[in-house]
Amino acid sequence: MWGEEMKISGIICEYNPFHNGHLYHIKKTRENGATHIVAVMSGNYVQRGDVAIINKFDRAKAAVKAGVDLVIELPVAYSLSTAEVFARGSLYILNALGCVDELSFGSECGHLESLYAAVQASISCSKLPELKKKLEEGMSYPNALKELINTQYGVTVASLFDGPNNLLAIEYIKALVLLNSKIKPFTVQRKSAMHDSNTYSGNISSASYIRQCLFEDNDYSEFIPVETMELIRNKKRKGQIASVSNLERIILYKLRNITEEELRDIPDIGQGLENRIIAAKGSTSLNDLLVAIKTKRYPMARIRRILMCAIIGINKRDLAEPPPYGRILALNERGCDILSEARDKSTIPFATSLAKLAETGDVARRYTELESRSTDIYSLAMSEIQPSGIDYRAKIGILE
Repeated sequence: MWGEEMKISGIICEYNPFHNGHLYHIKKTRENGATHIVAVMSGNYVQRGDVAIINKFDRAKAAVKAGVDLVIELPVAYSLSTAEVFARGSLYILNALGCVDELSFGSECGHLESLYAAVQASISCSKLPELKKKLEEGMSYPNALKELINTQYGVTVASLFDGPNNLLAIEYIKALVLLNSKIKPFTVQRKSAMHDSNTYSGNISSASYIRQCLFEDNDYSEFIPVETMELIRNKKRKGQIASVSNLERIILYKLRNITEEELRDIPDIGQGLENRIIAAKGSTSLNDLLVAIKTKRYPMARIRRILMCAIIGINKRDLAEPPPYGRILALNERGCDILSEARDKSTIPFATSLAKLAETGDVARRYTELESRSTDIYSLAMSEIQPSGIDYRAKIGILE
């Protein structure tokens, strides 16, 4: 903007749904000097291996109404990945804009120095031969890594890996280091309710608790902005709240027909997990399927991500390349400022049209096919089935 020195801050998010904790994060990011905020947001699927309760276009508009200036979609192959890959893909997009000054994220500890120590410990211990031995003994990767960090660096550093926001923060910083990015990290200490917990404090709760209240018809209005409440009520009235339970038969059908070769080609398959999935193919409900597969070694989120990748058709080769483009979902005038600043600096194309982005290369074409297919499947997750082809017809949110 004319006469204003820009400081562009990036946020990585899911906003499933947008709540008061997110408002607080945006407020602290502005207080830290951000004049413009760009968010990389998961689309219709989220990192815990679930469908978003509200479609990506409406969640993006809600984010802009609440204070974000530009929302860019994280491709589905990355949004349904491990925390490490999720962070890497998101940071790649922000870095590719070429004009983002800062990455703002929440953490339980609230101290960058501590998080950098955890990053160093994580990178170092991931290279130790003892890690492979622990995995062969049946430990999950996060638990094996944390145990080594505790041994090598002490309980104080290891305890940082207990907080889910800390875990993502560590991966964000690690991704910045590996990308050799000039983006500077800034952390906001998370207030009260933990990410993915079923708790609340005051008028702030986790998104998980809000979703639980939504599906159980309990009141959650004090935890979300009025605009979000109106959006959810409107979507519920129209039968447009999504639930993975509505995909139960699709998931069971896919697993009953999947070949061993196809299964082994899904990201995050390994350590014998494919054998447990094959053994559970005869399950008669989604819950029975998940229970049959889950062990301490295989967390539920990992299993759910694999199931979502299976029905969409995401394979390991889809993560061999970084995101080939940035798809714009919503923006305001300041969002236009960000895109203007990025025009001569960006290293990948940014556009609103999925069809136009498909024309930018073979990898982009593959990504747009996955995106469109995933949205068509997502349309079946609604309580009232929605039409196909929405990803190519939807109009992005342009707000004043």
